[in-house]
Amino acid sequence: MTLRVTLKFALDFVLWGLLATPLAYMLRLDALTPQATTGILVMMGVLLPLRALLIYLAALPLRSWRKTGMRDLAVLAFVIAFVSLFSLALLVFLPSSVFVPRSIPFLQAMVAMLLMGGVRMAVRLFSEQQRRLTAGKGSTRRVLIAGAGEAGTMMARELLRHPEAKMMPVGFLDDDPSKRRLSFGGLPVLGALADLPAIAQRHSVDELLIAIPSASGDVIRPLVEAAREAEVEHRIIPGIYDLLSGNVSISEIREVNLEDLLRRDPVKLETGEIAAYLADRCVLVTGAGGSIGSEIVRQVTRFGPAKIVLVGRGENSIFQIEQEMLREFASVPIVPVICDVRDAEKLAEVFATHRPEVVFHAAAHKHVPLMEANPDQAIFNNVGGTRNVAKLCLEFNVMYLVNVSTDKAVNPTSVMGASKRAAELLVSTRAGKGTIFITTRFGNVLGSNGSVIPLFRRQIAEGGPVTVTDPEVTRYFMTIPEASRLVLEAATMGRGGEIYVFDMGQAVRIADLADRMIRLSGKVPGVDIEVRYTGLRPGEKRYEELLADQENTLPTHHPRILIGQVRPVDAVAVGAGVERMLTAATAGDDAACRAGLEALVPEYGPGRD
Repeated sequence: MTLRVTLKFALDFVLWGLLATPLAYMLRLDALTPQATTGILVMMGVLLPLRALLIYLAALPLRSWRKTGMRDLAVLAFVIAFVSLFSLALLVFLPSSVFVPRSIPFLQAMVAMLLMGGVRMAVRLFSEQQRRLTAGKGSTRRVLIAGAGEAGTMMARELLRHPEAKMMPVGFLDDDPSKRRLSFGGLPVLGALADLPAIAQRHSVDELLIAIPSASGDVIRPLVEAAREAEVEHRIIPGIYDLLSGNVSISEIREVNLEDLLRRDPVKLETGEIAAYLADRCVLVTGAGGSIGSEIVRQVTRFGPAKIVLVGRGENSIFQIEQEMLREFASVPIVPVICDVRDAEKLAEVFATHRPEVVFHAAAHKHVPLMEANPDQAIFNNVGGTRNVAKLCLEFNVMYLVNVSTDKAVNPTSVMGASKRAAELLVSTRAGKGTIFITTRFGNVLGSNGSVIPLFRRQIAEGGPVTVTDPEVTRYFMTIPEASRLVLEAATMGRGGEIYVFDMGQAVRIADLADRMIRLSGKVPGVDIEVRYTGLRPGEKRYEELLADQENTLPTHHPRILIGQVRPVDAVAVGAGVERMLTAATAGDDAACRAGLEALVPEYGPGRD
């Protein structure tokens, strides 16, 4: 043992083995009589070896006293309680001549906990005070924490425990009036979030750490602006979706990004109902390597499926999500399958081999301008692929098929949107035949493949210009985890044929999005980074919609999910229309492909905005 460990062992032994018993007797008796002295010597002699052994076995001297936490105190309390119970049992076997009141074992435990726990906490408090006194010296940064909740206090403790991080917390900001003038972890709540500029100046704050995982973008945006105006650097810990484990560590701190500024209140799930249809079942996900598909895989895995079949045609993306699942969820069998949903024969082999009970269909071509130039591929993949999946779901008695659609299917002006609307029609006409067929419809997801966000990031990193198609273009945005959770939730509601529309919040101007991203990078729009307007691309709309003109919605028990009441469709007509489109696509006749979409989707208006 090192000298430090030896000294800690010796101090524990003295406090517990030599002092606890006499002090317990002094608390119990007014004076130490010869009879009481005999009892003290007997109890000490019998218990000394046991106490020394438990100090060693519980590795109490190996635990850091400067970083003592609740877990350390709990171990200490357990060890002391064990000896106390042993002492109580020992009283039965002691001769009557030995004076040991029945309260002594309990008083010994109380005194030992106060002495040993008190020394540990004193060492920790002294260590933390020394760090506070040295804050501001050298390269240590003074940090103000926004949010005095569980995440904030955990982060404060982490920073105090790790001086090598060179971040010294000075206090909290919180809007909860009941927390004013209180201290958490020895740090005071200095004011409300709106008081940031004054408090930052008063306490010489170098950095603001936003530790409110459940905060919406409406809370984070003013904080970021206030920090920027106060010339205080600002960082954040992840949102609630990224902190499911409940752990917060210094390694989680990162720069504020656009997703944080657009963040909404977290989605509350009916986990029992979701588990009822996912647990111990084989789940197949098409497009499993894509942004939405891979996140659905992550969410499904948490509900204990018997097996997840990852279907996708991109080997790299399927390999990546497979490896992630093997690392994070090794207990869930993962089966990667390289298969194009357009390949009906291969897809049938997959269904026959694995017999899925729940299918999430996320495979699709989603890039509007590319599909405008290649309408045959949009029809092959988005329409033909959906038909293959739906047909096999019926053939193999799948319980649920959840089709992932898009807001671009509403009053579509593009081939991509019209093809996704055709896919919705295909799915809805299969309802009532055994499998529960439902469609989920939502807007853009932040950070998805092909999204405008990665494009803006790259353009900003290159020094600009940042290209925006039109000053008035707006889009709905949702985070990938939020969208995927709502997809899982919607499946619990379906009886067959429904289109579930997600509440996307307020539409966001893409020009405003570009402005925020440029400012987040520390640049000034129009000064450091040019914003250039390039004009709408083929098939693009200025404004996206979630419901068509003739549709309306009904509420569900979930505030973020609505049922879209759509016009009735004829299954025979849909089937015939799909056949005509696939024939035209096979012939490579782009004009006939578009004509087929117009015939099947009357609301499709190419070139309309």
